[in-house]
Amino acid sequence: MTRVFRAAVEKMDPYTPGEQPRTGERLIKLNTNENPYPPSPLVARAVRRALADSAWNRYPPPRADEFVTEASKVYGLQREMIMAGNGSDELLAILFRAALEPGRTLAYAAPTYSLYDTLATIQGAEVKPVPYGGDFVLPAEALTRGRAALTIVCNPNSPSGTGTPPAVLGQMAASLRPRLLAIDEAYVDFADSNALELVKQHTNVIVLRTLSKSFSLAGARLGLAFAHPKIVATLIKVKDSYNLSWLALVAGTAALKDVGWMRRNVLRVQRTRAQTSLALRELGFEVPESSANFVLARMAGRDLGPMARELRRRGILVRHFATRRLRDALRISIGRPSEMRELRAVLGDLVRYRE
Repeated sequence: MTRVFRAAVEKMDPYTPGEQPRTGERLIKLNTNENPYPPSPLVARAVRRALADSAWNRYPPPRADEFVTEASKVYGLQREMIMAGNGSDELLAILFRAALEPGRTLAYAAPTYSLYDTLATIQGAEVKPVPYGGDFVLPAEALTRGRAALTIVCNPNSPSGTGTPPAVLGQMAASLRPRLLAIDEAYVDFADSNALELVKQHTNVIVLRTLSKSFSLAGARLGLAFAHPKIVATLIKVKDSYNLSWLALVAGTAALKDVGWMRRNVLRVQRTRAQTSLALRELGFEVPESSANFVLARMAGRDLGPMARELRRRGILVRHFATRRLRDALRISIGRPSEMRELRAVLGDLVRYRE
C-alpha cells in the first residue's frame, strides 16, 4: 500500500488532551489545569467594544502589535524580544519546526508535558528523555551533557508541579551555549520565582508563557515567547502570517492591563492548593510540593486508573496517565474551594472502601 504521509507521522501516537465535558454536562472539571476564576472584567468590556466596532472583514495585525506592546510594559522587555502565539502550544510548534529535523536531538526530563515528544516526532528528530528521580529534582547535568540541539524544561513541571531555581537554569544555559534552552513557564505565575531575566543574560534562552492559566484565558488561546531579538526574528519566519484572531488580541491586551486581577486569583489558587495538598496527604497520598495550579497525588505501586474512572462516574474529572512512571498518580487541577471539598469527600469514600 502506498504511504500517503511521512512515515514518522503515520507511526506516531497523537497527543491526547484532557476530556472536555459535552455541552450541558455537569462535571467538576479538575483535569486540564484551567483557572477556576474568571478573567478581569476589563476583558469582557474590551471584547464588547470590539464587537460593536466589528473588523471581521480585516486581517488582524501579523505581529500582534498592541498585545506585544502591552506585554513589553508588563514584563520589562523590548518588543523585539517578544512574539505572540495561539497559546504556548503554537509557540512550541513554531520553535520545534525551526530547531528540529532528522539528525537533530531534543532533550528533556521525563515525565513531563507529553506534547514535546509529539512535536519532536513530527519533525523526525531524535528524542532523548532523561528520567526524573522520585523527588522530581531536575537532572540538569545529565540534560546538558548530551548537547542536544534543543533542550526544554517545563518549569514548574507538569505533571509533578515541582520547580527548578532560576540559577540552575542559568547554569544550564551557559553550558549549552550556543544550543537552545527553552523554558516552558506555563504555570510560573503560581510559583515563587521565574526565569524571565535569563533571556537578558543568555542569547540562547527562550521563555514561553501562556495566558490560559493564571490569566484565565484558556478559551482565547494566547501565548508569549521571550528571547533575544535574533531568535524572535527567526521564529517569526516560521509562524503563520495571521496566527491570532483580532478578538483574542483584544482580550489578551485587556487582561495584561489588569495584572492585579490575575495576581489576586493566583493567591486564591495558591491558598486552595496548600489546603488540598494537606487534605490529600491526610488521605494517604504522596504529594510533592507544587508550584503550579495543580497537584500530583500518588499511591506508590497502585494503579489509580480505576480511581480516576470512579471519580468520573461520580462527576469529577481528574487526569490519569496510563504510563509506567505515572500509573500510580492522579494529576488534580486546583478548583474552587467547594469543588476541592467535594473531591476530598469522594476520595475519602474511595480510600476507606479500599481499606
